[in-house]
Amino acid sequence: MIEVNLKRLQGDFGFEGTDAKGHTVRMDTSDETGGSNFGIRPMQMLLMGIGGCSAIDIVMILKKQRQEVKDFSIQISGDREKGKEPSLWEQVKVIFTLTGNIDKEKAERACDLSMNKYCSVAETLRRGGTKLSWEVVIKP
Repeated sequence: MIEVNLKRLQGDFGFEGTDAKGHTVRMDTSDETGGSNFGIRPMQMLLMGIGGCSAIDIVMILKKQRQEVKDFSIQISGDREKGKEPSLWEQVKVIFTLTGNIDKEKAERACDLSMNKYCSVAETLRRGGTKLSWEVVIKP
């Protein structure tokens, strides 16, 4: 069983989450709903989660294919449902930008495998009704 812990550190909504290894992350709500800009919003953290999950998959796949990934960045954007509680992610777009001596077809295949087969966060969002899309950009 995996366990994480949260402790309120600032104001009403400023929490710090800690995992079993002692890694921490700060969370808060928006200023409009009483937050104090203490940390990332939990729903934004979910977007970061899909980025981290897919990045690990993609690098692992490309390393096995002997592709040289010198740099890797991911831009993630999304729209949430309007006028609903809870407000889920309706659509999320991920742009993978890889730099190095990388075959574009291999990179696209690695991204497809991650987003459709291996990334648990992507599947969690998909099961929640999120429409996922992505794009691969290769830089030399």
